[in-house]
Amino acid sequence: MPQATIRDVAKQANVSVATVSRVLNDSPAVRPATRENVLHAIRELEYTPNLTARRLSLGRSLSIGIFLPFLTLPSFIERLRGVQLVLANSEYEMLLLSAELPEHVDGYIESLLLRRVDGAIIMSVRPTDQHVQQFRQNDTPLVLIDAEHPQLDSVMGNDLEGGLRATNHLIELGHRRIAFLSDYLDNPFNFVAMKWRFDGYQQALSGAGIAFRADYHRQGKLGGREAYQEAASLLRLSDRPTAIFAASDTHAVGVLKAAHELGIKVPEELSVVGYDDIRDAEYLHLTTVRQHLFESGVEGANLLLSRLVEPLRESNRVRLQVTLIERGTTAPPPHLAEAP
Repeated sequence: MPQATIRDVAKQANVSVATVSRVLNDSPAVRPATRENVLHAIRELEYTPNLTARRLSLGRSLSIGIFLPFLTLPSFIERLRGVQLVLANSEYEMLLLSAELPEHVDGYIESLLLRRVDGAIIMSVRPTDQHVQQFRQNDTPLVLIDAEHPQLDSVMGNDLEGGLRATNHLIELGHRRIAFLSDYLDNPFNFVAMKWRFDGYQQALSGAGIAFRADYHRQGKLGGREAYQEAASLLRLSDRPTAIFAASDTHAVGVLKAAHELGIKVPEELSVVGYDDIRDAEYLHLTTVRQHLFESGVEGANLLLSRLVEPLRESNRVRLQVTLIERGTTAPPPHLAEAP
């Protein structure tokens, strides 16, 4: 059976082709009864509009560009799932771009403009002022997730609070030798979340009268292998920490692996707190700070759809709260656990 055309729909509904086109484009200039008659014909004929023709008629691409680094990392995947859920219920297709190297970031962001997307979402990477100006000149709405810029809509977790909660949890258990393991705080991707978590860690130490030790802060490239290497170095210190706050669950997995290989029992001899609460965290019984990754994707996509409808409204900053999830990788330090 040949595929139905827009003319077939018009004939079935006893209206003009122009009227069918108005219904497909949600024009308010169609009476409700006529609209329902056309929609009934579309369903009956199983008509699928030609997307290319519709894009041309609207003068829009009907696509949303998404840029993020490190597509394979669990936290980015969760955010992307939230974005995808929202866009799946809209008229927009998702165009996904990802970069593993910082020198590719500028090119990918500019590629979103060249592809003439109707709107864009950037995750974790803070665009330059020049990028923001380019998007504005092209009338292309831009929303940030896990990053911020004063002129843009954004969604972020409360990472300062997360750092405070993770470190205070360890302090309340009696730990004084608490290390912090993270990516490089000054990094070419310009990630800011790690810096806020580190600030929370330092504030918690200061509030408890614990001196910050530079040798207890280890930084490295993003990834589990690098986290394992830095954690192993920490755990070989003569006065090794009794607790490690890992700035992501990926880092925490590296810490757990290093402790296992060095014969250090978790949590009896070493407490570990992660960050994110990715799916593997529950399986590993990892104490962690839950930030609402999926929800941040949903919020970001909804902000963008709202911006497409109301381009002149004021920018909106959404801050999602965090929760400490206590599981099986934290306990009092050995000297307290053994006390009568």
